[in-house]
Amino acid sequence: MHHTRLLTFGVPLLAGALALTACGSRDEGDGKAGTGGAGTTVTIGFDAPLSKDLAAVGLGMKNSAELAVKQANADKLVPGVTFRLAAKDDQATPNIGQQNAAAFVADPAVIGVVGAYNSSVSAAMQSTFHDARMVQVSGANTAATLTQGAEYKTAPERQYDNYFRTISTDAVAAPVMARYFYEDLKVKKIATVDDKKTYGTGIVENFKDAYEKLGGKVVIHQSINPDESDYAAVVNSVRSSGAQGVFYGGEYPQAGPLKKQLVAAGFEGPMGGGDALKDDALVSLAGAEAADGVCAHSDGAPIDSLDSAKSFVSAYKAAGYSEPYGVFGAYVYDATTALIKAVAGAVEKNGGKAGDITQLRPKTVEAMQGVAFEGATGKVGFDEYGDSVNQVISVNCVKDGAWKNGVKIVTVD
Repeated sequence: MHHTRLLTFGVPLLAGALALTACGSRDEGDGKAGTGGAGTTVTIGFDAPLSKDLAAVGLGMKNSAELAVKQANADKLVPGVTFRLAAKDDQATPNIGQQNAAAFVADPAVIGVVGAYNSSVSAAMQSTFHDARMVQVSGANTAATLTQGAEYKTAPERQYDNYFRTISTDAVAAPVMARYFYEDLKVKKIATVDDKKTYGTGIVENFKDAYEKLGGKVVIHQSINPDESDYAAVVNSVRSSGAQGVFYGGEYPQAGPLKKQLVAAGFEGPMGGGDALKDDALVSLAGAEAADGVCAHSDGAPIDSLDSAKSFVSAYKAAGYSEPYGVFGAYVYDATTALIKAVAGAVEKNGGKAGDITQLRPKTVEAMQGVAFEGATGKVGFDEYGDSVNQVISVNCVKDGAWKNGVKIVTVD
């Protein structure tokens, strides 16, 4: 926790020493590492962007995972086991994620990993965790290919039996946004733009399929380079295309400036996108006025409207974290709790002992498939692909310089 673990952040020498001994991981729980007394300390790995432009969302996710670990320890959810969280920063970069995955696997105290944030990073990690028979569970990955393969539209096939997620896929969510734009906003001609990443290109494809089925027309498709900040060429193409709106496949650090530049060029149509657009930072990046008319879906009903999320929200506030939990916090909290419940099931099958953690990993994978409980986000459980069984999608839009959540809430059969 930030307010009790200031040393980890505040003292460079100590941070350096931690980096040497524990790859920069942060202790959670009671701060004891290794095996102390009669109990066993089991490490849960966590991976997300904790620096650079996606740090805010990554830190909110990390805090949420930490909260789940802290509560599991307080409630003695697994008798004789104390959990700690070891967080690694992937900088939203697939090859760093892959290195982090290898480091987690090589650590004999790590039972499983919560992460990543980016679908492209998880794609680079999946086989490493699969080979180690280790659970990977994400509260943020939405690319359908991760669970159901490249042919997910026509011949879905489970890719990795150790990979799970607590959030809906873009194949479920993007059609909701397509219908909202075509039917509710009456946008019949649209421009699509992506950032060339796994998530961005995938969500645009899912949106396009659904939008065209409804009778909409994609008049132009463009790509931006997410490492650049001047999108003049794309803005001009969109403006002259006759599009009445834009659907952007990518993340808020680029979506904000893109919307700002579109508005500055005289484009007045709404902008749609996926859950990676839904961040307060988008409003400040675009400017309050230009941000109006951005709509993004998110998984589930708005967290603040769910009775099931009230205890998560109040515990998060009480913990005094400096970053908000964000769009993905509650899903990461549920993902971490699901992994801990799977460890409980594996320990029980192991005669009530954790034993050698590397030997417990495959048993935890097995137990994870059957995990089901009422979480902060509602019903938590996994289907035959490892996908979430909870498929409610909200449409959220920026109005008067702030996000209005749950403008429309759709339950997908």
